[in-house]
Amino acid sequence: MTDLEPLVWGFGLLEGPRVDGDDRLYFADVPNGGVFCRTPDGTLHTVVPKRRGVGGIALHADGGIVIGGRDVSHVRDGASRVLHRFDAPGINDLMADPAGRVVVGTLRTDPFDEGGARTPGEAWRIDAEGVATELYGGVLLSNGIGFSPDGTVLYHADTASNGVWAHDYGADGSVRGRRFAVQVDDLQPDGLAVDEDGVLWVADVSGSRSVRAFRPDGTEVARIPVPARMVTSLCFGGADRRDLYIVTADNTDHPERAGTVFRTRVDVPGLPAPLVRI
Repeated sequence: MTDLEPLVWGFGLLEGPRVDGDDRLYFADVPNGGVFCRTPDGTLHTVVPKRRGVGGIALHADGGIVIGGRDVSHVRDGASRVLHRFDAPGINDLMADPAGRVVVGTLRTDPFDEGGARTPGEAWRIDAEGVATELYGGVLLSNGIGFSPDGTVLYHADTASNGVWAHDYGADGSVRGRRFAVQVDDLQPDGLAVDEDGVLWVADVSGSRSVRAFRPDGTEVARIPVPARMVTSLCFGGADRRDLYIVTADNTDHPERAGTVFRTRVDVPGLPAPLVRI
């Protein structure tokens, strides 16, 4: 594993990093708005201007990206197609499942409200435009979503529960066998990604200033120090998928840089990002 390399900075709270087949990195600035793309030569482009609250990004098989925010939309070449609008105050992270459907988490309480009781959100599966099925509820603060290497386990980070839920996931998109894959008192999981060995790489917003890696049995196997109090999300990229991109909401080494995108190298490749096909 090598040192962290800062790539771009000067943003607010960053979320939703995703790398496409051409090694272009997409990410969103949640409070300030905008979805951005960094090309391999370091050029930065605005893909979706001003859109706020984008907590998750997926790649679409027909090109373009699928993003959250006020709804879940497919954006390609500047045109936007709404896949689904939820009757919920917020939408957070999302991920394509092995069949190309979208799994997305809803927020029923302001994620930045640290006082009082939380109204749990849900996980939904979007099957077609305007067609969505609730998979389960009881998610206090919905965040990162991912799948095991064989696609049979759905992982879902629940920041306020200090853990990552696991569910057996059927080919038809059904879920059963809910349990915690990871639950640690000092962990507040945000975004997550899974590698080819099935290890869960989790961005920790608890103030540990790290990315933490866990086996599916909950055993912690690695930590990557990150100079940020809020390490918000991560994804794999590069030709060998061993580049690990990490995004933050701040930068403790250089506070003036604020939200920063970092890159490092890991030993085991990450899983390819599944594509949305609806």
